[in-house]
Amino acid sequence: MKSKYSIGILGATGAVGQRFIQLLENHPWFEVTWLAASDRSSGKPYAEACKWRLGTPLPERIARMTVSPAEPEGAPKIIFAALDAAIAREMEPKFADAGCAVVSNSSAYRMAANVPLVIPEINADHLHLIEEQPSRRDSGGYMVTNPNCSTIGLVMALKPIEERFGIEQIFAATMQAVSGAGYLGVPSMDILGNVIPYIASEEEKMEAETLKLLGRLEGHTVTPLSAKVTAHCNRVAVEDGHTESVSIKLKRPARREEILAAWAEFRPLAGQDLPTAPDQPIEWTPQPDRPQPRLDRNRGNGMAVTVGRLRPCGVLDWKFTVLSHNTIRGAAGAAILNAELLASLGKLELVGAAAAHA
Repeated sequence: MKSKYSIGILGATGAVGQRFIQLLENHPWFEVTWLAASDRSSGKPYAEACKWRLGTPLPERIARMTVSPAEPEGAPKIIFAALDAAIAREMEPKFADAGCAVVSNSSAYRMAANVPLVIPEINADHLHLIEEQPSRRDSGGYMVTNPNCSTIGLVMALKPIEERFGIEQIFAATMQAVSGAGYLGVPSMDILGNVIPYIASEEEKMEAETLKLLGRLEGHTVTPLSAKVTAHCNRVAVEDGHTESVSIKLKRPARREEILAAWAEFRPLAGQDLPTAPDQPIEWTPQPDRPQPRLDRNRGNGMAVTVGRLRPCGVLDWKFTVLSHNTIRGAAGAAILNAELLASLGKLELVGAAAAHA
């Protein structure tokens, strides 16, 4: 890179917005130049508007920045969006219509037919859908989304298996960290010593998004994977890291060593040469009691998915455990990786980015 892309963050004071700031500090391609949040934060220094909750210090440059109104006027042309779905549904198209590339972590448009839902290692070709968006033709702007935090780990583990053997049925039961609900999302008296067997809309998101991500781009639309999927989603008293117990039924028989080889040999065509991409996107842990959130969530700087406990399933064919870091791989890191992929394909220059590749 000759110079860095100027980027903005919508929802900068929230949990995912803070994670964006943390991950983008010293990023080789992107520089945060604009922060926006709710009206009550607008006009304040970021350090005053935000109660910083992460384990690394708030960067001094960011702390001094003034929080801007959440409007396209004066915003850079590349926007990371960390918004509640209801707010995102109104705001994200406004920025796309104004000529911005909106790289979103919100669920608002994930299932829209002309909006790509992307994990670079899984379905980079789905990015072509941005060309179907009216804003792309009118202003150059567009929207790209990453999946739900619980969906990403599941799909990463399934993709190498689906490629080699096909999948007919998927069962997933999640144990999801409280950070997935945002700061103050789960009162301590509700979660301590407890399991909450309900997360609003989470099961529906997992089921629909999984099939879109593993589907095929055919012409101007994505044909979802032809499989049955069911999810049971639970909130547990873990700070970071979503754990999932998964069972699958395959189209073609596979031995244990063949599934292990599929994970170990998974080398996606896209994403591996990007700054945020892990060297090994899927890591196998052979210990019988792993993966565990405390021990394994930060593999690959939080961007790797860890699989373990592969064994025969008495109802379907095989079962295993998946772990992913929900606010890195499952949120901010996923969006940053999508933006890196867009940059590598030249899709950011076309919306007026401030830099070009050497």
